[in-house]
Parts: sequence; structure tokens; C-alpha cells
Amino acid sequence: MKYGFWLPIFGGWLRNVEDEGMPPTFDYAKKVIQSAEKWGYDTTLIAELYLNDIKGTDEDSIEAWSTAAALAAVTEKIEIMTAVRPVFHNPAVTAKMAANIDHISNGRFTLNVVSGWWAEEAKQYGADFTEHDERYERTIEFLEVLKGLWTEETFSYNGKFYQIENTKLAPKPVQRPNPLLYAGGESEKGKQVISSLCDAYVMHGHTVEEARAKILDMKERRKYSDREPLKSFGMAAYVICRETEEEALEELKRITTVKESGAYAGFKDFTTKSQLEQQIQLQDYSVSNRGIRPNLVGTPEHIAKQILEFEDAGVDLLLLQCSPQLEELENFSKQVMPKVEELRAKKTDQEVVQ
Repeated sequence: MKYGFWLPIFGGWLRNVEDEGMPPTFDYAKKVIQSAEKWGYDTTLIAELYLNDIKGTDEDSIEAWSTAAALAAVTEKIEIMTAVRPVFHNPAVTAKMAANIDHISNGRFTLNVVSGWWAEEAKQYGADFTEHDERYERTIEFLEVLKGLWTEETFSYNGKFYQIENTKLAPKPVQRPNPLLYAGGESEKGKQVISSLCDAYVMHGHTVEEARAKILDMKERRKYSDREPLKSFGMAAYVICRETEEEALEELKRITTVKESGAYAGFKDFTTKSQLEQQIQLQDYSVSNRGIRPNLVGTPEHIAKQILEFEDAGVDLLLLQCSPQLEELENFSKQVMPKVEELRAKKTDQEVVQ
């Protein structure tokens, strides 16, 4: 299992808690990623939203790509996975920017391709927000342009959304043939695009059995493409690690008690503009990315056992959220990561004896 975390660019992950003690500033983000790198984390995911979807649209948030470039220059080992939404980007310019950040990071830059869901944000920032399946048609063209420019000496493209002619891109990315392309999606169209054009799959929070079924489905879909198997299956999860189960459940109650606020401004667009597999309630939405669904809530041993269950189901990357992030990431690294290794070793010994 690899361990990652969502970079804290919104000031937190909890829609019911006003001040989580994790300001949406570059200085705080830098401190978190540099500390996490020392604690053994493998990946950070930088979400791309121009409005603050967690704390409310009037609150501060950090822009993803400029932050990624800056963090690439002040880290050494950690993978920097940055979201990109085709409705806001020119693919040729994006290909150039991604190649440059890949060089700054010495081959640690990856992308999380997101077709978009927030109509109000698109309106405010001048994006062409079309119907669901048409957004994925745009994504297909976007990915084809990225890959063409990253791999060919000169590349031309004439599509519905994008047209370029005799375009050259140099230098190419460090990673060949391309930086790893992650993507998540639950609609039929989304799964078709991901299974045919992307390299890895990321999910919102799920139960073990939900994750297992989704991974098996995506593996089966991949067989019908002419590409190698998907390289990774990641999942978002909110973690609450405490000495006792009672303490963890008390914290869970505190953060999921729904309060009326501007933090829920994107709820309607998220549930109506996306084609989701599970019905989302306000309590689920109170913690970002369905993070409480995986049930990483309890003692270190409980969380470690749950992680091994997800590992058995095929999840190989956890993208954690927690609050306050710096303190909780350190606690997880010291309490949970070693416990996972301990339990895995015991399980292996038992299997050898049998």
C-alpha cells in the first residue's frame, strides 16, 4: 500500500467546522508536504477548483498548478499529482506546462484528469460547461492532444474542440511515454474513457466491497483496450485515529453534524451534474470526497486492519484527508503505518505455516 494525502488548499476538509487550524496558504502547504515526505508519504493530490468548495465560495483557496510547480522545487521524492480539468485548459499549453513541471520535479509530476461538475464555477470563470457526456468527449480530445505532443516530434490535431497544426513540444517530459494519467469517474462514459485512455484509476471513498467490485469492473474493461493493465487503484479516505474507539466516534459525530453554511454551495451541482453510483446525503458530503465511507475511524489497529482489507480488494494507494492535517498525518505515520506492516507480517507468517 502506498500512502498519499490531499494537499490542504481549501483550509480543511470539513464543511461543518469553520476553523480547522490549517490555513489555505502556500506556507502551510509547503510545511505539510515537506513534513509528509519525511514521514514516508508517497503522493500528494492537489485538487483544482477556482472556488472554495469546502469552506464556501467567499473563502480563500490555492490555485493548483502554480502551487504544484512551486512545491516541485522544494521537495525531493514525493509524487505530485495535480488535477486538470479540460474545460479550463488549452491542451497544448497544458502539455508544455506539465512537461516543464515534470523536469522541475525530476519525473515526479502526474495528472488527475477531471471532466468537471461545478456549473456555477465554470460560469464564473468563463468555461464552456456542456452536458455530461459532451464534457467527456472534450476530455478524450484533450488527452489525445497531450499524448500526441508528449510523444511525437511534430503533432497536428483536428477535433471538435481542439485544433492544432504542426506543433512542436520540447523538451518532452522526463517520464516516457508520458507522466502518469490518473482519473476518476462513476458514469458509464467516464469509465469508458478512463479504461481506454488513462493509466490509473482513483475513487471517492467506498466500503471494501464497493471498492473491490469497482476495481474488478475496471480491470475487466481494460482487457478490451490495447493497453497494458491499469497501473494503480487509488481511493480517497478521511482518517480519524484515536487511542479508543469511543474517542474516534465522538470526533466523527462532531464533524458530521450538519450545519447550514455556504460550504454546501456546490452540493446541488455535484449531485446533479455528475452521474454517481451511490446516493449522496448531506452528512456524507459534510466530509470531502465521501471520506468517511471507508471507515478509517477508530484505533490504530482497527484502521490498519481496514487498510489491509482494502489492499486485499485491490486498492494500492490511499489518498488521505484529516484535520488538522499536519498533526494527523504525523500521527498516522507513527501509529498506523507500522501497525499495517506488523499485521501484514503476521498474516504472511500464518499463511506460510498453513
